[in-house]
Amino acid sequence: MNDSEFKSNRHSIYNLKYHLVVITKYRHKCINKELLDDLNEIFKNIIEGKNGTIIEFNGEPDHIHLLFETPPQVELAKLVNTLKTVSSRLIRKKHSEYLKEYYCKPVFWSRSYCILTTGGATIEMIEKYIRSQAGVKD
Repeated sequence: MNDSEFKSNRHSIYNLKYHLVVITKYRHKCINKELLDDLNEIFKNIIEGKNGTIIEFNGEPDHIHLLFETPPQVELAKLVNTLKTVSSRLIRKKHSEYLKEYYCKPVFWSRSYCILTTGGATIEMIEKYIRSQAGVKD
């Protein structure tokens, strides 16, 4: 990694990138181009509001992929909850007629999600680096 991949704030230097996958409730194939564009805008506003950045966003009819970075102060579980809750509410409000075809209750996302960290080094490389450290001397 080079220095340009790192960001910094008052108390830390970081490179925190995450890959989030969220699926629709019951895996209904209801995400169309218009919904995907709206979801992208909603997620962008939320993540930028937390001083983060969306790196990549896309999806298929029953799930979305979001690659983003945030500073270390952002609590990941709370951010994911906010992303899902706010987007569900706004999407259901704007596209209520369309979504009636798929849902009779006020739902959009499944309760579960997948979040992965990303980085330039593999686990094996990090393990090797840690083992190579000098250690504590008596």
